[in-house]
Amino acid sequence: MLMIPPKQPAPIRIGNRLLGDGEPCYVIAEVGNNHNGDFDRAIALVDAAVAAGADCAKFQMRKLDEVYRASSLSGKDDDLAVEYTLDLLRRFELTTEQQKKIADYCASKGIQYLCTPWDAKSVAVLEGFGVQAYKVASADLTNLPLLARLIATGKTLIVSTGMSTTEEIKAAAEFLDERKAGYVLLHCQSTYPAALHNIHLRFMDTLREIHPLVGYSGHERGTAVSTAAVALGAIVIERHITLDREMEGPDHAASLEPEEFKALVTGIREVEAARGEKLAERALSQGELINRENLAKSLVAARDIEAGTVISDDDIAVKSPGQGLSPLKMPALIGKILKRKMAADDYFFQSDLDEGAAKARRYRFDRPWGVPVRYHDTERFLEICEPDIIEFHLSYSDMERDPAAYLSGTYDLGFVVHAPELFAGSKLMDLATPDEALRRYSLEQTQAVIDITRGLKKFFPKTKRPPIVANIGGFTMDEPLPPEEKAERYRIFAQSLKELDMDGVELTPQTMAPFPWHFGGQRHQNIFIFPEESAAFCARHDLRMCVDISHTKLAANHFGFDFAQGLAQLGPHTAHLHFGDAKGLDGEGLQVGEGEIDFDEIGKVLRKHAPTASFIPEIWQGHKNMGEGFWTALERLEGHI
Repeated sequence: MLMIPPKQPAPIRIGNRLLGDGEPCYVIAEVGNNHNGDFDRAIALVDAAVAAGADCAKFQMRKLDEVYRASSLSGKDDDLAVEYTLDLLRRFELTTEQQKKIADYCASKGIQYLCTPWDAKSVAVLEGFGVQAYKVASADLTNLPLLARLIATGKTLIVSTGMSTTEEIKAAAEFLDERKAGYVLLHCQSTYPAALHNIHLRFMDTLREIHPLVGYSGHERGTAVSTAAVALGAIVIERHITLDREMEGPDHAASLEPEEFKALVTGIREVEAARGEKLAERALSQGELINRENLAKSLVAARDIEAGTVISDDDIAVKSPGQGLSPLKMPALIGKILKRKMAADDYFFQSDLDEGAAKARRYRFDRPWGVPVRYHDTERFLEICEPDIIEFHLSYSDMERDPAAYLSGTYDLGFVVHAPELFAGSKLMDLATPDEALRRYSLEQTQAVIDITRGLKKFFPKTKRPPIVANIGGFTMDEPLPPEEKAERYRIFAQSLKELDMDGVELTPQTMAPFPWHFGGQRHQNIFIFPEESAAFCARHDLRMCVDISHTKLAANHFGFDFAQGLAQLGPHTAHLHFGDAKGLDGEGLQVGEGEIDFDEIGKVLRKHAPTASFIPEIWQGHKNMGEGFWTALERLEGHI
């Protein structure tokens, strides 16, 4: 029987450059915001892209008042990571005039200028530049209004799929296909830098079943994986380029310096064809979930809406951050009867489609229990539940706020403070670093947290020595430390403890996961991972710890120690607990019952070895929809721990 080969997809075009099977891989040098707001640095990055042999230099353009909710821009009610993201975007933005000059400069150098518009007004500006194609950020894969505006330009679209599920990718592709858009789907792991075990290059074959033109947008360290993507059939490769990986900003760590980028292009040209096995399903990593929440879009109320309203198009807007209902659910939301009153910019949630969210009540545990709060949501959480304690999660901007603006009188409950991990200027707390300048800065900030905690005691008179939960540092960027250097990090932290005035408070280091997520990218953690080490340090220095159950489970998975035995070792040194489920090597903060932890087993261990330790549920985005994730976790934990 005559075998007819499958029809090959027709190539698409960016200017005079064809993209498709049999064509050279199109290499994008993603400058993004790596110019850090400096025009001359942007020009130098274009020059580096030209020298490396890239096909285009790509930038980003956004109008913040179009992309973000007004209340997010004001900084009054969003998460710590959203505050950090907005801070960087404001400082690193180029003007429209500078972007036009860069586009002209690219033309003079024979390299294409491309740009990622994050909103419709930016599309209109770029149309005036004569841009020949548009990149769609992973955060906007589900943003149907923006996709429609881009399709209307008639230009080729390069569409990243990071932070999205397989079903969301299919829905977006169907939307593009129905409107006869010319586009490429880029496989992408949206963490900076990305962990190798999360990348799953073979998922490109699954993407190819959705749409025939597929490429890869990489954020991993080095060049090997991106080169391998070409071997697996990628027709487009996108990598960030930087002049210095140590610069401020989340993308630099996942970028290639000029000589590395040149080596990548050389490698790509050597391995432009090959195929491999496919990955059947795309899974979101924890880092992607973080970045999805910070960067993606949600359905929000376009105006004040009364309960009982039949929801229409005019009641809904699409805004960042991505902490509410996905824009892909907009058709299902239209026509629903709203069960609650909403103010303009409030998120819609899945419970607006379903029967309703989990509700708070008075839970019963044999140990003190509580919930994590920010200053601004303390009172509303206390109105709907009766915890024994609350845990204040501070951002660096919270450190400048007066708690008295949010708290009044005194409260008959205990409190814990969670110190910020991130401070202004993209500095991570590290009380164990050999970088003396960073250690001194971390000491100053930690002392400020201690002083804030002392000030909070007047609102909570029953708490005599409040614990301060701290991720104290000891991480590295590219690889774990050898034993002798790890011991030195413990020694440095011990020295830092001596230099802090902790009168009236208790600093409690948190147990850490092997691969902590910083700025939505993976690092290597070196201290307070192994229970035996942590217990020994606490015994020597008269410390107690906050044991994060999820973190410790991930460490047990990675290093192979016995999880229950590890908790037994930590128990006598445990002041406070964070409860969340865990899966694999970096799936942390999962909803209870959705990971690998046997809570009956660990409940027995903790009742024996840490019977009086307080706890909160530490569930990723558990505070959304009036704490829905926390109440679900507490329901599932009741009677088990």
